[in-house]
Amino acid sequence: MAERTVSAVWEEAMRCTVDAGGFPITVDEPASAGGTGQGPQPTELFLASIASCFTLALSHSATKRGVELRGLRVDATGTYDGPRFVALRVTVHAEAPRGEELERLITVAERVCYVTNTLRLGPEIEFRSS
Repeated sequence: MAERTVSAVWEEAMRCTVDAGGFPITVDEPASAGGTGQGPQPTELFLASIASCFTLALSHSATKRGVELRGLRVDATGTYDGPRFVALRVTVHAEAPRGEELERLITVAERVCYVTNTLRLGPEIEFRSS
């Protein structure tokens, strides 16, 4: 089975740098939460993973079906309850396609989006030290 690993290195306070496929990403908390506000919060990256993966799943699905895609934007919204999200909402906006054709494309993209499929099936999480 294939695996993918992303590493985070603590920098200071509530800030770290993540190496994601050779691309550095600064992750931080706002000053009000003890951070320095120099990057997105982990929960924003979580939502960004949903929005970006679903955007690419839509693009892939449209290309395979010869559907013209224009003006695509995907919003991912999480509803907090304590230390977790209790609900997630993905909203797709597009200039084209519209209506039923967009709905069909969304249904197809749902089947190939790794991030939303992972969340939907709830993988086992293991914590360990080295």
